[in-house]
Amino acid sequence: MSHPPATAAIPSGDRPHPPVRVGLVGAGPWARTMHARMLAAGPETTLTGVWARRPEAAAEVAGAYGARTASSFEELLDGCEAVAFAVPPAVQAPLAVRAAKAGKALLLEKPLGADLDAARTVADAVAEHGVVSQLVLTKRYHPATRAFLAEAAGREFTGARSCYLHGAFLGGEFATSWRLEHGALLDLGPHLLDLLDSAVAPIVSVRGTGDPRRWIELTCEHENGAVSQASLSGSVRLDRARTRVELFGEGPELVYDTVGIDHEECWPVLRREFAGAVRTGTGTGIDAARGLRLQQLLDQARPEGF
Repeated sequence: MSHPPATAAIPSGDRPHPPVRVGLVGAGPWARTMHARMLAAGPETTLTGVWARRPEAAAEVAGAYGARTASSFEELLDGCEAVAFAVPPAVQAPLAVRAAKAGKALLLEKPLGADLDAARTVADAVAEHGVVSQLVLTKRYHPATRAFLAEAAGREFTGARSCYLHGAFLGGEFATSWRLEHGALLDLGPHLLDLLDSAVAPIVSVRGTGDPRRWIELTCEHENGAVSQASLSGSVRLDRARTRVELFGEGPELVYDTVGIDHEECWPVLRREFAGAVRTGTGTGIDAARGLRLQQLLDQARPEGF
């Protein structure tokens, strides 16, 4: 009598982890177009529930992916092991602190809070309660960004120019009240400051000039003596968003430009790394502490009167 071939036992350490059960806070455009879609796609995560201030909006987002609508933030926490936030920074910070106290892993948007004190409460709560956190600095999860940072790590630069420009604040669903109030510094600034701080050398000081709601220019001084510039605006008419970093030194110029990259490549990496961090208890370094570091730079860069 024949028998099926024997299969080797899978070592326990190599067995796939069950998907991380994630609850989503928020039901706005970013929650719909990125967070819910990414988390529900799996296989590393599953979207278990959605909670928002408007129950009908939460129900619409949840229903599209077979998730439940939570009637309260507490109910959302009860049904998940990690929480993703897609809400304005002033809303995110206090809720993130509550989620950390409940022992939930956090997938956080940038900036952590509307101001430095709020950001610090989030980072402190993460550290105090020992929960995993990860920051949605989207470009950091793209292979092109990682290749750029890897090449920059082996070189010395004396100066840099960069920009992040688009027209989303001129109208449309991303012209939300917090973006119109705070402008490009809080919304776009974390991306460029993170790249410059990582690619050139740690930033030791930054100052900003202009109006964050129209155009703001940042001048950064780095630990190695280099100086970099960052131009930010969400209120200029362009065919598509423009993100570009140019690094200069004694060697050849090194350029990072998002014009040719597909941002859809970011989401599987982000999801996989967040789930891995939750299951192993080891973060990626793109976390609440990194978010606090960026918020400290944003606070320095805020022009007088803003």
